[in-house]
Amino acid sequence: MEVKVNTLTPEVFLTLYQSVGWEAPCIEQVQTALENTIATFTCYDNNTAVGMVRLIGDGGMSFYIKDFAVIPLYQSRGVGSLLMEVLEKYIKNFKNREWTVSLELISTKDAISFYKKNGFEERPCDWDGPGMFKMIR
Repeated sequence: MEVKVNTLTPEVFLTLYQSVGWEAPCIEQVQTALENTIATFTCYDNNTAVGMVRLIGDGGMSFYIKDFAVIPLYQSRGVGSLLMEVLEKYIKNFKNREWTVSLELISTKDAISFYKKNGFEERPCDWDGPGMFKMIR
């Protein structure tokens, strides 16, 4: 398995996105999202894309994991962990070495244990409220 940075195309994005049962946006919306992404990470097995994640944020204080998807056949086979490892290494090289930054996400219920295993803490916790989101149409 190999992770490549910033090779994700809208077509591959849509294939991976739909492979996990998510309702896909139109290709123009995906193209705009990719153009405004700090970095994309795509995992390949013999030149076949099997997983992806986008990194968005302000580049100074907050980074956000978005659209983390691994095709079902490759789940629980180390693809997600490899993507997370490469993503975190990218952030460490991207940010000022003296800064501490946050890495945030909203998890699906099925992925909570994966993220906990990778050092994330669930909200709400003793010191913080729940993560929240709102869809705007």
